[in-house]
Amino acid sequence: MGFELSDDEGAFLVKLARRAIEEKLKTGRSIKPEYFSGNLREHRGVFVTLNKIINSSHQLRGCIGLPTPVIPLDEAVVESAINAAFKDPRFNPVTLDEMDSIIVEVSVLTPPQVIQVDKPEDYSRKIEVGKDGLIVSKGPRKGLLLPQVAVEWGWDAEEFLTQCCLKAWLPPDAWFEKDVEVSMFQAIIFSEEEPRGCIKRVIF
Repeated sequence: MGFELSDDEGAFLVKLARRAIEEKLKTGRSIKPEYFSGNLREHRGVFVTLNKIINSSHQLRGCIGLPTPVIPLDEAVVESAINAAFKDPRFNPVTLDEMDSIIVEVSVLTPPQVIQVDKPEDYSRKIEVGKDGLIVSKGPRKGLLLPQVAVEWGWDAEEFLTQCCLKAWLPPDAWFEKDVEVSMFQAIIFSEEEPRGCIKRVIF
């Protein structure tokens, strides 16, 4: 992967994401990170995922991020956390009361790499479920799915490609088309075990 985070750095990022959301809910202000570790100031892509606990099961409550490394990681976490909580078009904005039942997860991404294949059938042999995330692009349409999504839904590589096409609002078999670009990336994932609880590194 060529990039690593310590458990302490990962825990800091998850706590930072939660603090960014709760500060915004309480005061309307956006926080500014005050941490100067070299790793956390590097430019990295990142996604913040919010899962709400309902009847002992996890239900997605928001997931937004920056797929490419355009700003320092700590700043990207703050921006992505606020966007996941308030700007995910699939959901209403998160409320302060809900934060007691929401688990915060941070996925730090490697830069996306275009998958080179001789024929589309070869894509599935180059994708490792549980390790790789996918981006499917065609013109202005783009769909991204994090590595953990395929594991959570029990998809194989072909179904992962199909679902990523659907995420991009493309036909499910669009990955067979010559003008469709498929890229993959990896992620270092940290998550609360329970709301405001211990933070663990997620390994599949």
